[in-house]
Amino acid sequence: MDLEITTLAERPQLQGPMWQMIDTWAEFIVNDPVGWAYIGRIVAELPEYVLVATDAEGTVVGRAFSVPVAMDVDGRRELPAGGWDQVMLWAFSDLRHGRKPDTMSAIEITVAKERQGQGISGRLLAAMRDNARRHGFGDLIAPVRPSAKSAEPSALMSEYAYRTREADGLPHDPWLRVHVRAGGVIEKVAPTSMTVTGSLEQWRKWTGLPFDTTGQVEVPGALVPVLCEAERGYAVYVEPNVWVRHQV
Repeated sequence: MDLEITTLAERPQLQGPMWQMIDTWAEFIVNDPVGWAYIGRIVAELPEYVLVATDAEGTVVGRAFSVPVAMDVDGRRELPAGGWDQVMLWAFSDLRHGRKPDTMSAIEITVAKERQGQGISGRLLAAMRDNARRHGFGDLIAPVRPSAKSAEPSALMSEYAYRTREADGLPHDPWLRVHVRAGGVIEKVAPTSMTVTGSLEQWRKWTGLPFDTTGQVEVPGALVPVLCEAERGYAVYVEPNVWVRHQV
């Protein structure tokens, strides 16, 4: 497939089309407060860490966000349980305080809805690895959201993340498999990578489900059940992700 992948800094005119690209993120996911606060700032303040893929007609078919972060400092030498949320908070704290980054972290790789299954995500991951190298980083870390885990919300991520295929020993999950084939190593589970809280009314709006009974609610697109507290009027989703490290 004929793709052109560059940074947004190189093609700033693609910012609008990039945001307009139709994706498949569930509505509750985009209501993660950390993501809501910082994704736009990555685009505005760190365009050299944003990749945009266009096809032969110039249509945006994929995007990839990353951030530079300082990991070789006290309190950060272990990949955090807080995963996606935590690394984003660290990155923008570093930016604010002028702390020199030593690692690049993936934040998101998204492919246009109508172009999924065509190998674009793998090419964006390869381009992200190349971009980390260009910026002088030796490591690219990624709080990976396993793509098929939503089909098994009751499975423990600590088991699912390390499940492999008999034929080749590669991960069972397709997205983890792409990372490992690219040279990534699964390091650990991030049990509290993303947290979304909301009133029952918000959850009904986001999912179309009743949210009228206390307990676990399986939601399409969620990797684990949402915890509903019907009598107290709220529900909470705590998503585990999987830390993968690429040496680039």
